[in-house]
Formats: sequence, structure tokens, C-alpha cells
Amino acid sequence: MQPLLQLTGITKSFPGVKALSKAALSVYPGRVMALVGENGAGKSTMMKILTGIYARDAGRFEWLGKETTFDSPKASQAAGIGIIHQELNLIPQLSVAENIFLGREVVNCSGRIQWKQMYQQAEAVMKRLNLRLSSHQRVDDLSIGDQQMVEIARVLSFESRVIIMDEPTDALTDTETASLFRVIKDLKAQGCGIVYISHRMKEIFEICDDVTVFRDGQFIAERQVNTLTEESLIEMMVGRKLEEQYPRLDKSPGGVLMAVEHLSGSRVKDVSFTLRKGEILGVSGLMGSGRTELMKVLYGALPRSDGSVTLEGKAIRVRSPEEGLQQGIVYITEDRKRDGLVSGMSVKENMSLTALRYFSHQGGRLKHAAEQLAVSDFIRLFNIKTPSMNQPVGLLSGGNQQKIAIARGLMTRPKVLILDEPTRGVDVGAKKEIYQLINQFKDEGMSIILVSSEMPEVLGMSDRVLVMHEGQLSGDFPVGQASQEILMAAAVGKPQNAEQA
Repeated sequence: MQPLLQLTGITKSFPGVKALSKAALSVYPGRVMALVGENGAGKSTMMKILTGIYARDAGRFEWLGKETTFDSPKASQAAGIGIIHQELNLIPQLSVAENIFLGREVVNCSGRIQWKQMYQQAEAVMKRLNLRLSSHQRVDDLSIGDQQMVEIARVLSFESRVIIMDEPTDALTDTETASLFRVIKDLKAQGCGIVYISHRMKEIFEICDDVTVFRDGQFIAERQVNTLTEESLIEMMVGRKLEEQYPRLDKSPGGVLMAVEHLSGSRVKDVSFTLRKGEILGVSGLMGSGRTELMKVLYGALPRSDGSVTLEGKAIRVRSPEEGLQQGIVYITEDRKRDGLVSGMSVKENMSLTALRYFSHQGGRLKHAAEQLAVSDFIRLFNIKTPSMNQPVGLLSGGNQQKIAIARGLMTRPKVLILDEPTRGVDVGAKKEIYQLINQFKDEGMSIILVSSEMPEVLGMSDRVLVMHEGQLSGDFPVGQASQEILMAAAVGKPQNAEQA
């Protein structure tokens, strides 16, 4: 079958790092090509070459059978290549329709925007996704999942021949994911080629026809998905066998560290639970259940309207993230791009940002040597892949960015570490490293709250699991008495016990 696009021998270097070395990728009409590899394998660099953001140093790029070079994203878009980015690229203050048609608004012959037509066209695109939103809604009023669907709608509106989907389901509910998969099948039937980048093995085997594997910037293999197993694909990705996906540390927690009684706040209603020393407390629930809001109320990012929190036997009142840090509560956000990191600042600056008081003289002057030593220690401990600590954090892979966000929280020496979706957008190898770090923190007696939409992750790593539903606690299970069926029943507001499951 003649590919729609074919890249061969692609090489790209940056100062201090060779991102791609003779890499290759083919995309065929009416087929979904998975592109997989660990964070830092070169997937994002290849996509940026494909869409005209980067120029290749060497190699051949054929589009519709002819050698081509795109010198800008606009050129690749005009040719018929669309990309749905992993990180949201929307303007929050604009409406859904304005974001979908940004830069190519529907205008009449005199250049005036035809608002009615534009909103109608936006509604038609969203209807293809079964998206029940008004095209007049402002994007900053939407959930992260709905914003992701707007990103998808924007690319679908281009009628592209090839569509690149970079972790498209990361923030989607099961219903939204099912809608996206229906759209993918429709696009295949229309002869579109799709590049599907995902760390979710289940999705690759469900929706993809072919798979291309990158490792350390090099092309490893192209295979038909139905000839592989999850184990063989992972082994190609990481170059070794991963013996155990969730390396649980079998160590009993200590006494109660934090007690939460009848806590209420933004989208949180009358929640009570305890957290023990050296415990990993999982928090599950569907999107919009109040998981993140509960964590932000605890941390002080959202106001508390009622209830009490006791830490080490002392009642505390946290009114801001700064007060949360002072009390020893650290929150690692689910949205590292918007809330977790400053992409233009260096690895060092991001990592030490909230812990500068530990590296400052009494007069406020920074202890540079102490700061650099601490950052170096975390880079080594977390196996962060960066040319130097002065590298802008925005140039690193998603897995390395996530490790930096966690390291920054640890630099404040917390008593309670809240990890909200810590492995979102992280490859299987980096996930294993993050799990091992979590176990190390637990072994040292740190108390951890692990918020995750992936039930296997919650069940695989936690000692106990809380389930949220519509802002309330609908279940509290020792992990030995929990299952995916029990957690899902509680997540939809119909809790059951192990005997009923």
C-alpha cells in the first residue's frame, strides 16, 4: 500500500543531544499508525519535523508520493496534516467556536466575521464527536476533558488527510473516549491516515492497525498490531522486560498523621477520612467527581467552607498554597503545563522554586552552591534526562517534566505529598521509575495521596482507596477488598461490597 506520508533516515540534533538518528515513519490511507516509545524516544521531535516546526538535519520526507519540506505549521496544515497536541493550546477567554476557527474565521467578501455561520459550523463539528457543548461557551468554563474535545474538534474542522493525535484520551472520560474512537473509525472509512501517540496499551490494541516503535531517537520496528502482545511491544519500547507493572511495597502504615472531618468547599461536600504515616492513599472517581477539588481544598488552593483538618494531632487552617507548604502539605498538579511548571525557566529554577527559603541567607541572598547541589542530587535520584540543569524545562519530555514537578514538591520536605495524575502522559518505563520513587517515599515514612483516573494504577500502588462521586465520598476500601468493579460501582454512586461484586 502506498503511504500518504513517509519519512526515512530522519536525523535531528540539538545542542548536547541527538534527538533523532535515522528514524522512520510511514502513514497509510485508512489505517491508524501507533507511534510508541519511552518519553525522550524522539516521538515529539518527529512530529515537529512532520508539521514544519523543526527542519530536519538529514533524511527524506515524502508527502503523497513526492519529496516535500514544510517550513511552517501553517504550510503542513494547508497541505492536509492536522495535529491534536497532548498539551492544550486553547485561548481560555474565547468561545468554543472562536477557538475552533481561530485564524481562519468565517468571513464575508468584505472581511467581516459571519458569527452565525461560524457558530453553526462549530456545532456541526461537535455533533460528529457527540459533544454536548454550546459553541458560545467560553473555554475557561469547561472541564479539562471538554477542552481536550474542543482541541479535537478544531483539527477535525480542517478536513485533514493525515491527523496526528498525541495522547488524545489523557483527559477524557470513557464516554468521550468511545466517541473519539467512533470518529477515528469514520475517518479511516474516509481514507484518512492517523498517527496515534499513546502510552495506553489497551487503546493501541483496540484502535490501531500498525505500530512504529522508537527508542533513544532511533527507529526500532514497524509491525502490524495484531502480530504483537502487550509484553512484546513494551519490550521493544524499553529494550528490556518489565517484570512487574505495579511494584507494590508491602509495608504496613503507621499511626494517623492527618484526620479530615466533614470537609466542605468548592464542589466538595462533607468528606471525612484519615491518612496514616507511610501510607499510600489512592483516590479514584470519574472526571468531575471532585477528586482534584478535594485535594486543592486540603492544599489551600480552594477555600474551605466547613469541616476540620488535623495534622499530627494539631488542628490546621490552610487558606492558601503558601500556608499549605508551611504546614507540610505539597500538591503536584494534574496539569503540569498550566499550573505545575514554568516552561521558559530552567530545570534548576523550576525544581527549587518553592524551596528557595532553604537556599537563602538571612538577608535573602541565594546560596547558589547549595541549590545546585540539591538539584544535582534530585536529577541523579530521579534519573532525569537533561543536557544540564540549565536546560529550559519546556524542552524536556513529558516524563522528565513530571519528575521535575515531583522533585520540586519534595524539596520543601513535605509531611503529606499529594500526587494528582502523576503518570499522565508518561511512558511505561518512566511510570515504573515514578512508582519506585513513590515506594521509596513510603518506605521513608512519607504519607502520600495518589489521585488517578486509572483504576489499575490505584489498585496496584495504594494501601487503601477512597472513591469520590459528585463531591462526596462514596467508598473507602482497603486495597485487598477492592476491585475495578467495586471502585466503578462507587464512582457512579452505587457502592457495593466485595460479596456483591
